[in-house]
Amino acid sequence: MSIEIQQPLERLYYWEANKPEEIYLKQSYKGEFIEFTWGEVARRARQLAAYLLELNYPVGSRIAIYSQNSPDWFIADFAIMMSGHVSVPLYTGQSMQSMQYVLNHSDCQLILLGQADSPQTINKTLSGMDIKRVALMGCETQCDVCLVDIVENYQPIPDSPLPSLNALYSLMYTSGTTGNPKGVMHHFDNVSLAVTYMAEDFKLTEKSRFFSYLPLSHTAERVLVLLYSLYTGGTVAFPESMETFNSDLKRAKPTFFFSVPRLWQKFKEAIESKISPEAMETMLNDPDQNKVEGFKQQIRTQLGLDCADIIITGSSPTPLELQLWYQNLGMALKNGYGMTENCIHGCICLDNNPVAGTVGKPFNGCEVKIGADNEILFKSKALMKGYYLEPERTAEVLRDGYYHTGDTGMVDEQGLLHVTGRLSEVFKTTKGKFVKPTNIENILGNINCLGQMCVIGHGLDSPFLLAGLSELGKDMDKQSVTLMIEAKLQELNPQLESFERVKQVLLVKDEWTIENELLTPTMKLRRNSISARYISIVNALPADQGVNWQ
Repeated sequence: MSIEIQQPLERLYYWEANKPEEIYLKQSYKGEFIEFTWGEVARRARQLAAYLLELNYPVGSRIAIYSQNSPDWFIADFAIMMSGHVSVPLYTGQSMQSMQYVLNHSDCQLILLGQADSPQTINKTLSGMDIKRVALMGCETQCDVCLVDIVENYQPIPDSPLPSLNALYSLMYTSGTTGNPKGVMHHFDNVSLAVTYMAEDFKLTEKSRFFSYLPLSHTAERVLVLLYSLYTGGTVAFPESMETFNSDLKRAKPTFFFSVPRLWQKFKEAIESKISPEAMETMLNDPDQNKVEGFKQQIRTQLGLDCADIIITGSSPTPLELQLWYQNLGMALKNGYGMTENCIHGCICLDNNPVAGTVGKPFNGCEVKIGADNEILFKSKALMKGYYLEPERTAEVLRDGYYHTGDTGMVDEQGLLHVTGRLSEVFKTTKGKFVKPTNIENILGNINCLGQMCVIGHGLDSPFLLAGLSELGKDMDKQSVTLMIEAKLQELNPQLESFERVKQVLLVKDEWTIENELLTPTMKLRRNSISARYISIVNALPADQGVNWQ
């Protein structure tokens, strides 16, 4: 069956014409949802487009979006497309230096500013830069004009322009795990194909309900929520804040929900702080299946995911133990695997009984193969055109029609892809053994009293575990935590090769966050930065002490 490929704006115009009075976007505010219809969203985008066209920038000018998720983020994206310009999404957790780099590198003419954690940082970042500012919902930074005034004073553009399929849609900058972010060039042809094919694979409908809270500057959230909503006609709800997140999620009742492993771990820790792992196991093994199913439903309702038919985890590796924990509760976390460079048109577990530990099979129209050094390679029409202004780096990763991911993996007999690590993260111990840290972290994820963890080992005799405490661990005394870790290491280490086994642990005081630059804006570990912060402490520890406290 052939699939009709349509551009994002074609879908917006379709819903604008066919159901202008139906609700599209819902913003939580003081315990209620402020609702925006398809017609209203399209009208506001047309008014903002009129303002942008009046500025008379050359076609294809770069316009940045810096805001937490909101209806205005969607409106800004649509207006930039309508006016013939190129969007440059920025992470609200981005450092000042990184933000300045992206704005200068992309030559942004204007920035659309919404709610942010630190308005002072924005003012400092933009100080001295020749860049026009437009305020969106929640903006506390001084701007030249705000969207509210534009909506009051500008007439909507009357026509329904469509960019050329060969035109640049967006410069999506990578989160910068190491070094400066790279500007990934996505054009309308490859983005339209990727979203059309993936939405078809998921079988989403107009009744689909989305919940948008992960950064829309991240390709996965932008594709899986913003663009999917356009292609399906579903509704999107936004939380007011992280403080109201759980209550907002319960009221939104999403049918489609995407989260990253760190947040799935947080959800798990929150449940285990109320129900011990032992009590959980007892409940799940009750001979009365009705009681078991009732308990599972209670947990799903507590999380706000009782209506979620499709639940996705991705962006970074999901520990096997974490995926199995949710599966035991009847929540099939579908492990997805994609990246900015292939518009996340990669692999997914579409089955309702996903095989934990794998990322499934390629989406329709995508090919995956294993290259030299077990590197995962992708090939599809959704691939980026390259890195902006960086032809050498483009040539390094786009070769013979394939995108070289830098990740290692294998395809099993069922055709399921297993991601086993990252080439750049492999380290060598003083014993000359090459170690993949993610493999060890996957196994040690079974230590319930631990939360964040990072295995280091370059220049050490053996792998070393840095970790924080989970909510469960924070409620335990030091001796109990130490004894649990020691017992678990004895139980889990035999599952690892002899040179992979962890003998020492350092329990760190501080959580690794985006703000202290130990996580990327997409919550991946900055492994080198974490190692650099703690290596002097590690080197000073006595070799015979297994569990250490910072």
